[in-house]
Amino acid sequence: MKRSEIRGAIEKINDSDFPEMPKFSVDFMDRSVSPDRNFYRYSCGKWDDINEIPEDKVEWGSSTELIEYNRYVLGKILEKCALSDEFQENSEERKLGDFYLSAMNTDLLEKLRFKPIEPFLDIINNITDSDDLITSVSKMHRMGIEPMFSYESYGDMKKSDIYAFYIVQGGISLPSTEYYLLESFENLRTQFKEHVRKIFMMAGEDGDSSKNMADTVFSIEMALAKSSMSPVELRDPEKSYNKFKISDLGMEFQGMDLEKYIRESGVKDVDYIIIGQPDFFHNLEKMIADIEIDKWKVYFKWHVLMNAAPFLHSEVSDENFDFFHRKVYGQQAQEPRWKRTVRLIDGEMGEALGKIYVRDHFDHRYREKMDEMIEDIKEVFRDRLKNIEWMGDETKQKAIEKFSKFRAKIGFPSKFIDYSNLKISPDDYLGNVIRANIFESNRMIDRIGKDVDRELWEMTPPTVNAYFSPTDNEIVFPAGILQPPFFDPELDDAVNYGATGGTIAHEITHGFDDEGRKFDAEGNLTEWWTEKDGEEFMKRAREVSKLYSSQEVLPGLFVNGDLTLGENIADLGGVSIAFEALQRRLSRQPELRVNIDGLTPEQRFFIGWAQSWREKDREEFLRWLVSSNPHSPSRIRASVPVIAHEDFEKTFGITDSGKNASHKVKIW
Repeated sequence: MKRSEIRGAIEKINDSDFPEMPKFSVDFMDRSVSPDRNFYRYSCGKWDDINEIPEDKVEWGSSTELIEYNRYVLGKILEKCALSDEFQENSEERKLGDFYLSAMNTDLLEKLRFKPIEPFLDIINNITDSDDLITSVSKMHRMGIEPMFSYESYGDMKKSDIYAFYIVQGGISLPSTEYYLLESFENLRTQFKEHVRKIFMMAGEDGDSSKNMADTVFSIEMALAKSSMSPVELRDPEKSYNKFKISDLGMEFQGMDLEKYIRESGVKDVDYIIIGQPDFFHNLEKMIADIEIDKWKVYFKWHVLMNAAPFLHSEVSDENFDFFHRKVYGQQAQEPRWKRTVRLIDGEMGEALGKIYVRDHFDHRYREKMDEMIEDIKEVFRDRLKNIEWMGDETKQKAIEKFSKFRAKIGFPSKFIDYSNLKISPDDYLGNVIRANIFESNRMIDRIGKDVDRELWEMTPPTVNAYFSPTDNEIVFPAGILQPPFFDPELDDAVNYGATGGTIAHEITHGFDDEGRKFDAEGNLTEWWTEKDGEEFMKRAREVSKLYSSQEVLPGLFVNGDLTLGENIADLGGVSIAFEALQRRLSRQPELRVNIDGLTPEQRFFIGWAQSWREKDREEFLRWLVSSNPHSPSRIRASVPVIAHEDFEKTFGITDSGKNASHKVKIW
């Protein structure tokens, strides 16, 4: 189809649906509830009362409100790129517009049905032996399809200035290994097999064949899940760092030609790779020997169908949604197509989209305010490292050295990814996705063995999130999160230090949580703690795990304190450090110490933190979160670090100071 024909047929974004910017508000509080009885309800109860989870969401809260707001901003950018004639053919704006058009061209997708995946099925049909299996895996991995296992490329955890090649466990379709192994997900496993059967039926298989194929897929994935590390085990970076010389792979893994996989993946001139879970790959060797080639081909076809389904005709994309979104996570309805497209393009060409976003929609003055807050928080954390009582001088000096080399990135990267070599067509949706995946694969593979580029980011500029990188020893705050309700320069410092300052300090604390503390000043995974100080840390960490494991999410379902330990340590430290930073600012500028809406700055700080975590969740989403995600549910994050704070009772005039004694856990 001609570009002009596609443009004329797409559905436009309705400007009247543009959401309001989310905000902090005392009107969201329920002051009839005592803060020590239910701090979440006290801070966010009225917001809870007037908000329901939209049918097309699995959660609704501060983050999703801002994501929704940003989605409209990004959608209008893409719509302009798609409909305007002002952009040259190979410009990034034109590519973004063509990508958008290809996704919105539903009439063409209905006509094509499964035709777009035929080239990938041809790869699988030509498999005749185990060598072909490995060749096919390398091809599919570069396309973004990940059967058997996965690969990654980032800084070598023990030589952080060089990019390394990692291969890690994977090859499953459900969200985590727990979905295959826990009794609580038995019904979902049955539904998964039925879903696989339906997809094979849609692709042309008869009833008996499709059932047998679904059983084959499930059997292989169950075997992969059983030989995988658990989500808790994956949190230990030492367990997932296993270095092998390329020349030794043939002897170590005789049942699968990993050298061939590496070579055909395009990796050149490297002496070693890092294997995340060697036991998983030894089991995979046995599976390759024991499972018939034809069954592997069925499994591979499933992964092609599963990955392609969202980009094909409505029958298969709707079935994909019904299982992976409605049944797994509880989402009742699909988002409008343009919103799904924005999410996809942000993932595939996010820095091109983000470049326009920060140019047209980011107030660069926010960087100055963030820098000021970060310096306040760094000052507090530096002093705590110097004065911490349970840490010995030897470890303390190394901790201070590590923190002296820490840096923060705010808003957007100093340079953006160049997409000039990426081909995008307005009438080839799946092809665009695959080419974008190959582009990213090539970028990741080409850098292996080279110096790490410290200016590259792991998140796109519009992202409503932040992160700490242990191998870079840095925190990153994209422009997308530097907006209300997280960051509002029009509000008092108390709210900002609670919502944003607490998050800044949270990310800083990640450098010294149970994982981050294992990386030194240069970002290398090494033991720099004395044995005694390590034991002192873990004694306190076990208290944190115990506290959070006591938190009930649903009747009979509790937080996994070991899985969420790093995030919980960071939350506790984040609130404590940011609170002290606010106190210091108020001491330096006493004119800022004023009550607003009947609340002291300290009260507004804690409420600001809690409202930044306001959220309602579907039950299925919560069950995924507890089983697989290293973060505690948002309501627990909103309240536990506040109640644990030593000044909580004083701040809110609570006289029964012993009531919350079990919460008074502190590391940093």
